[in-house]
This record gives sequence, C-alpha cells and structure tokens, in this order.
Amino acid sequence: MKPVPQATSLRRAPVQRRSAERLTRILDACADLLDEVGYDTLSTRAVALRAGVPIGSVYRFFGNKRQMVDALAQRNLERFTARVTDRLAESGDEGGWRMVMDVVLDEYLAMKRTAPGFSLVDFGNQIPVGARHSEPNHRVADRLTELLSGYLSREPDDDLRRTFLIAVETADTLVHLAFRMAPEGDERIIQEAREMLRAYLARVLD
Repeated sequence: MKPVPQATSLRRAPVQRRSAERLTRILDACADLLDEVGYDTLSTRAVALRAGVPIGSVYRFFGNKRQMVDALAQRNLERFTARVTDRLAESGDEGGWRMVMDVVLDEYLAMKRTAPGFSLVDFGNQIPVGARHSEPNHRVADRLTELLSGYLSREPDDDLRRTFLIAVETADTLVHLAFRMAPEGDERIIQEAREMLRAYLARVLD
C-alpha cells in the first residue's frame, strides 16, 4: 500500500485497510484537482466527487481543504523519503556524500516533474500560493538528517541538521527558479544549483 500521512496530520487516522484506501483515493483526487483547478478553486465537495466517496468521508479525515492539502504535503514527504531510501539501497556505499546529494536532488526533481499536485504543494511551502513559510524546509532537513547521517558516517546532531537546512533552503529557492523559467525546469539553473550544493557540502562534509 502507498504511504499515507502520519496520524498527526489527520482528524482521525485510518485503522482498517478499507479506510486507508479511501484516504489514498481522497488525496489522489486532491492532487489531481490541484493541477486542474488550483488551490483557490479546490473544494472538499469536488474532491469527494472525484474520489467517488461521500462528502462525510472527506470530513472524517479533514476539517477543511487546507488540512487536506497539508496531509498531501506530508504524504509527498513520506514518498520522497521512500524513493531516496530505495535509490540509496540500490546504489550501495559508492560515491560518498556526492552520490547521496545527487540522489536527493534527482528524486526531488522527478517528483516535481511527475507527481500530481506537487508543483503547488511539494512539502507544504507554497500553500497558499506564493507563501514562503520556513517550517516545511525544517521538516525536510530533519528527515534528511535522520535518513542520511548513517550514509555519511556523521552524528545526526545540530551541526549536521543546520548543514542540511542550508542545503535544502538553497535547493528549494533555485529549483523553484528553474521551474519558473521552464515547465520542466531550466537545466542550466539546475546544474548551477547542483554545483553550488557540491561546493558548500564539500567545505562542510569533506
């Protein structure tokens, strides 16, 4: 079964498989509609209709559309973490932190290009559209610190977390710029972002 958001992002956590599958359909419908109509026009009723569930099922999990979109952002982070973990397992230990950085950035770019609704929501830092709250990037930095410290043979301490936070904030800004310049991301800007991250991380991690 695909990852569902952590219970803290829901009014009520799914207990049975049927309930979890219904939640997945709701979030899938939310993601598709975000691409089609945007956040302002999104409604819980439209999501229920697209998901093929009663409106009461939506309100069982979410009090409003903002909570639903927040849960979608959390699911995006869970899926991103799973994708990075799988890629690193396939890659083994070769390449050190440079390989790890490429995997993290490549998987983020892949989701940016292919995951429904991701261009508006990603990990939560663009809803409402144009908002630039810092909290989701802190969440991503925490997750990367937890996930990658073992690959880097580093303690998951405040210094490593700060390093990842700076890298995440930098990548976030430059990747968003790349996708404002071109629908699939301006490759020249993405390459500049990759080089900047390598230079910074080399100073800190080598």
